[in-house]
Amino acid sequence: MHAHSHGPDAPRILRLSLVLTLAYIVVLVIAGVRAHSLALLSEAGHNGSDFLALLLSLAAVFLESRPPSATKTYGYHRAGVLAAFVNAMTLVLIAFYIFYEAAGRLTNPQPVHAGTMIWVAAAGVLMNGVISVLLFRGARDLNIRSAFIHMLGDTLSTAVVIAGGWAILLTGQSWIDPALSLGIGALILWSSFGIIRETLNILLEGIPRGMDIGLVAKSIADVPGVNDVHDLHVWSIGSERHALSCHISIADIPPSASEKILRRVQEDLREKFRISHTTIQFEHVVCDVAHGCVVVPENHQHEHEHEEEEEHRR
Repeated sequence: MHAHSHGPDAPRILRLSLVLTLAYIVVLVIAGVRAHSLALLSEAGHNGSDFLALLLSLAAVFLESRPPSATKTYGYHRAGVLAAFVNAMTLVLIAFYIFYEAAGRLTNPQPVHAGTMIWVAAAGVLMNGVISVLLFRGARDLNIRSAFIHMLGDTLSTAVVIAGGWAILLTGQSWIDPALSLGIGALILWSSFGIIRETLNILLEGIPRGMDIGLVAKSIADVPGVNDVHDLHVWSIGSERHALSCHISIADIPPSASEKILRRVQEDLREKFRISHTTIQFEHVVCDVAHGCVVVPENHQHEHEHEEEEEHRR
């Protein structure tokens, strides 16, 4: 079973976004050079990372649609997670480069053509805003959400460039341009850290974001017929596809009765925690959990009890 949160329109929206973003990058570079505006060139770098982000997201959507194989039994659900991680790391590098360039401009200000800044940034707000709205529908998927955050950050930072252009027109202070670049760099870092943290958590098979493993264990333990739950693990296969494995102790009952318990546990996990892939092992004996779980065979346990009785008599 495949669980994709992005819809069939995602590839089309991503392709359209790529074309618009590439066209705007060309405009930003030309306008930034002619206006001597570091803020516009910073925006070109920011949009360049967005172009890469959208390209990686499109590739990831294609890979995620591929079925599982004999060597990739889970399929390619983590392709989108890897794309999001690469996108975020690219943003971090671009942000530090902007900081470096802005520091140089602050110590050695250059005249800026504020009028060019304003009209180019206004076009960027319109374009990035449209793309952000289109991507917002699929923002629950981590891959699409990383692209959405890229574009939303661009929309906000480009709006700041417009305000900065007006400020330069009114005051004639060229230092406003590199100061804006520092703000854009800070915004880029802020937008990237959350994605990096979440993608690393998925790649390291941590507990899914917003999930409490204690509540998961309690939900399983509350199912009638469950005596104990242990060796519980929950992780994410992809950004919206979670998996679980655990050991559950139940009474020595017929398979038909244990099947009812299993179905109830799976239904609760699916409805309460959106966990659709489960591996559950039933046990009827005490289980020592150290490095994994070791079940003591019943005949061996009886022999051990007999030896303890003999030792006590002596």
